Amino acid sequence: MFARLQLFLFVPVLLIGAVDAVWIGAGHFAVDVRAYAMLCALAAALAGGGLYYSHYRREEHLGAMLMATAFLIGMSVSFSILNDLLLTIARPRIDEPLAAIDRAMGVDWPAMMAWAAAHPWTNAVLQLCYISVLPQIAVVVLCLGFRSEPAGIYKLCVAVACGAGISMAVWTAAPSFGAFSVYDLPPAVSGHIALALDGRYGRQLVYLLAHGPGFISPSAAKGLIGFPSYHAVLALLVVWYARSVPVVRWLALCVNAVVLVATPIQGGHHVIDVIAGFAVAALAVWLADRAARFAARPANLLRLQPIRL
Repeated sequence: MFARLQLFLFVPVLLIGAVDAVWIGAGHFAVDVRAYAMLCALAAALAGGGLYYSHYRREEHLGAMLMATAFLIGMSVSFSILNDLLLTIARPRIDEPLAAIDRAMGVDWPAMMAWAAAHPWTNAVLQLCYISVLPQIAVVVLCLGFRSEPAGIYKLCVAVACGAGISMAVWTAAPSFGAFSVYDLPPAVSGHIALALDGRYGRQLVYLLAHGPGFISPSAAKGLIGFPSYHAVLALLVVWYARSVPVVRWLALCVNAVVLVATPIQGGHHVIDVIAGFAVAALAVWLADRAARFAARPANLLRLQPIRL
């Protein structure tokens, strides 16, 4: 079962990596090859350790923890490069319609930001929770590993990959960068609010859509996807896959409830981006469960049976 789940993780990463390499070569993009090569080498070393513990030491939980770490590094490399390359074929932005949907729901994004600027301590908590999502994934992987739940680790990783793939596909067809690419906040607000991402960042993303990715490097990687919010997707996946871990599940629920509230403020998203994240997370969880069920089928059931007349 676990060997098949490992294939479900790494085959897409390798395929997307191959697409990246061909696309970069054909388009003559400037890429920080050395930095990406170092990340790939680290991922390969961790994957080798994971295979050793899974197949030779028979310590599936340790193997799964190493394989998950390798996968998350490899996925971040291949998917982020692909997302940069997709800037060259993405359709026109849909931020104005998304902002109109927010307004129709009664959301006043500039007023929301003014409120955050007037409450700096609350805003600081929002920022801390917002930037905690990726470390939370690492914590959930560790918790599931120490509880000897390798299947949960693999399903989390498959769901993370599916959520990324779905979000990137939607974004390519209808790109958006969030509310901070639509509104200009007055200096009284923008100058008095600490943000993980701000309006200047939003303008940079709009520039990239118009002029291409420029120099592609992990040190300059940017979160391009506005709708649906992949940040919200990850927060929801953390809550879902932490549900079997005592104490941690309640911490994950509380922290990520704040993350969802923080995403329009700290991430500059439209509120509809966050709402769409629920649908993407649900679909990603369903696909991960389907993958796990398929992987658990006996090998003889996966072979075509001869037709007997």
